[in-house]
Amino acid sequence: MTGEKQFPFNILVFPCGSEVALEIHRSLCYSRHINLIGASSTNDHGRFVFQNYIGDLPFITDQKFINKLASVCKDNKIDAIFPAMDSVLDLLKKNEHRLNCKVIASSPETTRVCLSKKKTYEVLKENVAVPRLYNSVDEIDTYPVFLKPDVGYGSRGVKKCNTRVDVLNHLSTNADNLILEWLPGKEYTVDCFSDVHGNLLYAGMRPRRRIMNGISVNTITTNEYQNDVMSIANAINDKLKFTGAWFFQLKENTKGKLTLLEVASRMGGSSAAYRIKGINFALLSVFTHMQIPVDILENNYTVELDRALSNSYHIPIFYNEVYVDLDDCLILGNHINNLLVSFLHQCINNKIKIILLTKHEADLNQTLNKHRISQLFDQIIHIKKTDEKSNYIKTKDAIFIDDSHVERKKISANCNIPVFSPDMVEGLLKFY
Repeated sequence: MTGEKQFPFNILVFPCGSEVALEIHRSLCYSRHINLIGASSTNDHGRFVFQNYIGDLPFITDQKFINKLASVCKDNKIDAIFPAMDSVLDLLKKNEHRLNCKVIASSPETTRVCLSKKKTYEVLKENVAVPRLYNSVDEIDTYPVFLKPDVGYGSRGVKKCNTRVDVLNHLSTNADNLILEWLPGKEYTVDCFSDVHGNLLYAGMRPRRRIMNGISVNTITTNEYQNDVMSIANAINDKLKFTGAWFFQLKENTKGKLTLLEVASRMGGSSAAYRIKGINFALLSVFTHMQIPVDILENNYTVELDRALSNSYHIPIFYNEVYVDLDDCLILGNHINNLLVSFLHQCINNKIKIILLTKHEADLNQTLNKHRISQLFDQIIHIKKTDEKSNYIKTKDAIFIDDSHVERKKISANCNIPVFSPDMVEGLLKFY
């Protein structure tokens, strides 16, 4: 294993073209603490997204895969691998010692259980409601039933069967399928986070309102069933012992009772809805596995996420002023934060006032002129390092953008306005 080191951490995402990997990229690419590298076994979408990209790795079924991946990690001084697919996650966690770097995932025992729906039900059946499992066609006493693979994701190979003939026909080509009771009600995902000690710090529910290829492409954050959700989340977490981000899916049975569909020991792709509220599951997971203490800061608004090969958000807040930080926020290293500048120009178009609120220690005018952004702001407030930024925010119809968690937490508490880190600005952009 690698020892402790200073920022930034070199994080390898594999496979980097999956939907989960793309959300990991969106979650981490604005953090000064992270240097992202993407890797894949095929030339997928990841090579268009990751600035640092490694292709042509063997497939995970290849006996040379682990050795090759270990060489990639050594050559690129990788501190941790972020698996972006369930089967990859289980394989890498089991071989963590051979990779000589951390794998951002729960224990091998936990990932192994989560990979199998049957094992998941067996382990949790005394703690949460699970669907009835029929061991054979002859046991079925109520139709319809639902058939799905024991190991799988994205609704692949699943089928609702209304008759015995339907079941037999499906099993003839899908012999590994489980036969489960049919759950006719609404379906939900619950995005969760557990700290390094296994304590559940967060659980947020969202209905899977529109599903395409097994992916929730329309979802909205909600407090519905909040007490039941926390009870189920704690029961699962206590039994399986997670570290970092994980999620589970529920569906209402014929009586409206929430019943477990599956548990995954990774973050969900549509957990982006909660990232726009401030819960960055990927960054929290990296910090947790690197033994860095974390806490949760969530904005109090609802986010609807609709996916159509890109993310679009709606946040029901009003603001006519934007307070924005400079260092490691508007300027990342020696480069401009293009996404944030795009948002500031959106504000200019909408006649929203922009205030630069900075503790920049160098010559501020020289820095602004160097990056050609001196004309972006309606007002510039240059304060001392010891000053409190909250003293300079005078209106409630404002938002605050800063890379510092400490600064955001103070503003949220003292000014009671929405606060945004650079990665959250995506939720403020409108592409029309």
